[in-house]
Amino acid sequence: MAATGITDQLVGFAQAVPDHDARAVMALSVLDWAACGIAGAAEGSFDGFATVANVAGGCAQFGGGQGAPAAAALINGTLSHALDYDDTHFAHIGHPSVAVVSAAFAAGQAAGASLSDIIDAALIGAEVSVAVGIWLGRGHYQVGYHQTATAGAFGATVAAGRLRGLDDVQMRHALGLCSTMASGLKSQFGTMGKPLNAGLAARSGIEAADWAAAGMTSADDGLAGPLGFGPTHHGAGDAVSLGTDWRMTQVSHKFHACCHGLHATLEALADADLTPDSTIEITTHPRWVTVCNIANPRTGLECKFSYAQVAAMAAHGLDTGDITQFSDATAARADLAQFRTRVRIDTDDSLSEMQARVVVDGQAAFHDLDAPIPLAERRAKIMKKAHALVGTRADDLWQAVQNDDLAAFVAALSN
Repeated sequence: MAATGITDQLVGFAQAVPDHDARAVMALSVLDWAACGIAGAAEGSFDGFATVANVAGGCAQFGGGQGAPAAAALINGTLSHALDYDDTHFAHIGHPSVAVVSAAFAAGQAAGASLSDIIDAALIGAEVSVAVGIWLGRGHYQVGYHQTATAGAFGATVAAGRLRGLDDVQMRHALGLCSTMASGLKSQFGTMGKPLNAGLAARSGIEAADWAAAGMTSADDGLAGPLGFGPTHHGAGDAVSLGTDWRMTQVSHKFHACCHGLHATLEALADADLTPDSTIEITTHPRWVTVCNIANPRTGLECKFSYAQVAAMAAHGLDTGDITQFSDATAARADLAQFRTRVRIDTDDSLSEMQARVVVDGQAAFHDLDAPIPLAERRAKIMKKAHALVGTRADDLWQAVQNDDLAAFVAALSN
């Protein structure tokens, strides 16, 4: 279908029957979203924000309490991205679940939907988010827009609109209304404004769907029409499909509590015979050396953006999936600092952004994050991560997902 038909595609896909395999991955992403949000709330930095942003209502929020749907989506979207530990899709470089699941969760509670219906809507919304991101193209991201927020707002709108019961005309108007609200800048990276971008996208999805349901109209094609979102936001208008290749099956979950640019290297190192006395050569895509190659990190946050540091942590048996290991004390450890001097970083533009090669004491290993992960292995890794973040609540959350028990899920999320 031509690029100018993007709105027609989204409207037509909004009521699609979910693909079984993609839905199974989305169910795991809902668990991952919840664990990240609970941990993000527990960290405490956003307590003041959550208090000010809240509006009384009946939708559950991370950290306890309840809010109106739009407020709950805003708070949950922000808190689930607060630790930057949530899932990522590299087809458009965005975090699909933080905006879309947050909107679906709030809209579903408001509509009296089941947890199963919420997961279905979240999957459809996530597919829309990634598809819109591909349609906008890499130039949209490179010029400074945050795809988690921009493309994510359209996914959140479709997820909320599906649960709200919008018809095709109303869904078109909801997307048009979203097109005049969607925003989010990469200039916020490294600040509290980055997770806020995800929360704003989730809130925009709720509001656009609610307003369209109430009879508000918009431009007929707010995405691709004259002066629409794509033409005015450096969108390429790339052709995109929906419902054939379900892209959620290729989502990348974070199993290490650091920049995603380091994950292929850490996975490759896991396949190597690594010791505290090893010497390491790491080869990565050139893009990542401008993002995560801090040679001598001084803080826990800087550790999350350092090839040498995470290699040192792995060599010394520190669990890089445990967010508490990325601390100022870890950055200051003399043994890790000494190990960093034995790590060499090279680049190779023939590698994808998902790939890395390592040579440990002369022995080579390679990892591609884009390689399919069997569902059972993905589930085991996400459960391990969730336990590290929220303890036994992870079991309660996953049991609720399996039993389609929204009340139990809310109880585990809110306590």
